[in-house]
Amino acid sequence: MSDKATTEKNNVLNKPSEGFDHSSFLKTVTEQPGIYQMYASSGDILYIGKAKNLKKRLSSYFRKQGLEPKTRSLVQRIATIHVTVTNTEAEALLLEHNLIKEQRPPYNILLRDDKSFPYVYLSGHEYPRLSIHRGAKKGSGRYFGPYPSAGAVRESLSFLQKVFKVRQCEDSFYNNRSRPCLQYQINRCSAPCVHKVEKTEYEEAVRHTTMFLEGKNKSLIKELADQMEEASVSLEFEKAAEYRDQIQSLQQVQASQYIEGENGDIDIIACDYRAGVCCMQVLFVRNGRVLGSKSYFPKVHLDEHEQEIIEVFISQYYLIDSARELPREIAVSYQPSNSDTLQQALSDRAGRKTSINAKVRANRAKWLKLAIETAKQNLNSHLANKQTIRQRFESLQDALKLPELPQRLECFDISHSSGELTVASCVVFDSNGPLKSDYRRFNITDITPGDDYAAMKQALQRRYTRIKTGEGAIPDILFIDGGKGQVRQAIEVLEELQMDDLLVVGVAKGTTRKAGFEVLFRADTGEEFVLPSDTAGLHLVQHIRDESHRFAITGHKQRRDKKRRESRLEGIPGVGPKRRRELLRHFGGLQEICAASVEDLANIPGISEKLALDIYAALHNS
Repeated sequence: MSDKATTEKNNVLNKPSEGFDHSSFLKTVTEQPGIYQMYASSGDILYIGKAKNLKKRLSSYFRKQGLEPKTRSLVQRIATIHVTVTNTEAEALLLEHNLIKEQRPPYNILLRDDKSFPYVYLSGHEYPRLSIHRGAKKGSGRYFGPYPSAGAVRESLSFLQKVFKVRQCEDSFYNNRSRPCLQYQINRCSAPCVHKVEKTEYEEAVRHTTMFLEGKNKSLIKELADQMEEASVSLEFEKAAEYRDQIQSLQQVQASQYIEGENGDIDIIACDYRAGVCCMQVLFVRNGRVLGSKSYFPKVHLDEHEQEIIEVFISQYYLIDSARELPREIAVSYQPSNSDTLQQALSDRAGRKTSINAKVRANRAKWLKLAIETAKQNLNSHLANKQTIRQRFESLQDALKLPELPQRLECFDISHSSGELTVASCVVFDSNGPLKSDYRRFNITDITPGDDYAAMKQALQRRYTRIKTGEGAIPDILFIDGGKGQVRQAIEVLEELQMDDLLVVGVAKGTTRKAGFEVLFRADTGEEFVLPSDTAGLHLVQHIRDESHRFAITGHKQRRDKKRRESRLEGIPGVGPKRRRELLRHFGGLQEICAASVEDLANIPGISEKLALDIYAALHNS
């Protein structure tokens, strides 16, 4: 590449996203403390941070010089920024923690159909199981929720699995175990299936899990502290250390500031209407915690007032969607113009009293103030800059009939030459396309050459075992380049790791073996289908499949070329760089070394008769 081309490339990398007008945005940002959420053009959330001074902190991202490469990469992908104002930096820290926990992976917490709202289910089994549950509550046991998204449930289950080690495997998997699974090996399960834990100890872990899910964190921490002290007095130091780790984990998620200072389920709705544009901000509060917020920009007429806008919004939001969860209380920035009638309609739908109130006190007043400030800031951002959702992801969502827009995709492929030097690839796409920083290759070993099924299984085990231990993000969809046999390997690995709620889609070439005729296979339903060749969703699938194929082939070629460049002397035990150099100096080349006898080799200083015999055998056996 020429110096000029290199300079132009560096200039492009240092520019902020062309789709985001940061100059206009920064003019509107407050200097108050709060949190900020950075989004890509598709709506995919990129980053959540906190700031003592929002204006200063956000301005620092758009400096012309001095940004780290990782920060430059983030800034390149920003399409819009939303902010939430808080009273203090401590409150911003707490809210940042909540949103990061609840919005990874990204999701829309308020537009889910209530029938698809997930719960945490604790079964009534002798050794109860924790799992994610949707639909009717028919099983014996307890249900905790609803949660705003599957991502929130997965986050909670992952935390509980790490802290209390209650099993999360299917009963069919549990009943047929003769040895502990991978979850036990990575310290994420106590293995009750093979009696690695006493029943009373497991019951205690279940009870502590229940206390956490019920929000009794303070009582739980106090109880664990007492048990830690008892274990220390009894000289059971390993047990005391386990209690200590549990306490530390619980303290990290416990909140004591005002945002989590009281109980109750309440929706906070604020309206900001300016320049003919309206922003409706909804804060979703459950058990006294702000789980997240969502901005809406409904089209309104110039002569409508905020009271009328809120009335129409509430009626459409809760009454048209009859399955939407209705809280007992709705706090609003303006009292609806026909408040009594609207309250009665909501109460009738809920089967209990639902109140709408603009005059709130204490923590509710603080929450409402936060929503109002957030609505103002997000309307400022909306007026300065607009974003669109990427067509390909919407098309894929429709094709696969997904309840949410997928945000993270992964695809695996295998490459080798007649079974030699097999390499597996894992490529990752987000709503901006290839996320190359998250690409991974796996050199496959200890399998029968050419066994693609075993290669796929090994790669998936290595990848998702690491993800289970916290070294990566769980994708929304896992694509497998291959047919049902390859998909079966993925299902077995995910079942072993208790990640069987992850959607797996096989991508097989059709009978014509031509692009545009791919057969997609959904592992969860067994459905096979072919998308029209001009479908944007199919183009996305082809892109990620071709990228995984390219990445696997490149890795295989690199591995093959490296082996071919290696000297035949490398790999012989006892022959290091120094002895290789002496052999080449003495004989003049590899052909001469191969032609030498054992006695000739033994004449080289530093090479014994036994080593000379090993060198001769290695060269002539190969």
